[in-house]
Amino acid sequence: MHDGSERDAANEPLAVRSKIWIERDGDVVLSEWRVELLEAIDAHGSLSRAAEALDVPYRTAWERVKATESEVGFRLLESESGGADGGGSRLTPEARDLCRRFRRVSGGIHEVVSRRFSAEFGGRE
Repeated sequence: MHDGSERDAANEPLAVRSKIWIERDGDVVLSEWRVELLEAIDAHGSLSRAAEALDVPYRTAWERVKATESEVGFRLLESESGGADGGGSRLTPEARDLCRRFRRVSGGIHEVVSRRFSAEFGGRE
């Protein structure tokens, strides 16, 4: 029996979700999370501050960046060490381009999924 205090799930609109990632031989090369990490590095100016902002261990962030570099075959970060400001990192032009291309592919796939969902479920998003 519904007493009005609980939300009536049947009246909530349906929503579709999808995630994409790029693999090579079963290993993740690029994913939404890895792109978010790269964008956070660029926004925060360092890998350590990006890891902190994303609430992940520095080592995990560093390992993912290195694994991605290995898979794509080019450097993703330009780093400056030490100094009064403690150094930092920013994305290479190739890394920025990689992120932009991934976002375009991801956005295009989400558009297709949303259109298909609307066609099948009557637009109840």
